[in-house]
Amino acid sequence: MSIIQTFELTKTYGMGEIRVRALDGVSLSIDQGEFVAVMGPSGSGKSTLMNILGCLDHPTEGRYILDSVDVSQMNRAELAGVRNARIGFIFQSYNLLPRTSALKNVMAPLLYERNNRRGKEEREAAATQALEAVGLGDRMQHLPQELSGGQQQRVAIARALVNDPAFVLADEPTGNLDSQSGEEILNLLHQLHGQGRTIVMVSHDPEIAAQAQRTIYLRDGRLESITRNGSRARAYARAEVKHEPV
Repeated sequence: MSIIQTFELTKTYGMGEIRVRALDGVSLSIDQGEFVAVMGPSGSGKSTLMNILGCLDHPTEGRYILDSVDVSQMNRAELAGVRNARIGFIFQSYNLLPRTSALKNVMAPLLYERNNRRGKEEREAAATQALEAVGLGDRMQHLPQELSGGQQQRVAIARALVNDPAFVLADEPTGNLDSQSGEEILNLLHQLHGQGRTIVMVSHDPEIAAQAQRTIYLRDGRLESITRNGSRARAYARAEVKHEPV
């Protein structure tokens, strides 16, 4: 079953004669429980694609089906609701509230739930469970500056998971980390994938991207190649792309 499907996604910036196609007819499909990486040089369109997949923007043309719902032309309020309920974000720079404990950082997305269906105790219990799942049960009251980079990223992962999203969107999740911390975060992502999580990861590093099951490579706004890496594969090679969702 596909969680993500895009059909001829196009994103154009500018007006009149000065127009840039950041995305040019991108069609792809990502199944439930897949671990997929997205790569491409500067200007390839990967950031634009991630903004659309993350419901931070919508395409100029084409369709985006997320978990069986067409979100292509939703307004900002509707997209915000989808983001909070269906997508877990992991950022390179962690994006934690600096004067807020790890527990309250993880609780933050629950404050924006529609209908506010969970009380404070339930929100705290859900955040506690998410932090314990990433190995930070003993760091819940620590502020971000009291945590290492790897620990801060674990808090960010717990925050991404607390709403039980349809998929996790990880933007350069190891980019600010040393080699050992980066490997620990990758191992955690593999654990989450092994538990059935759908993960879409942006990376500029071929070795990191090759650990995903597939690597989608963009160039000049187009889908250039898809590599099937296998389980935690490290080899990087391009594959021919079909001109339809794959």
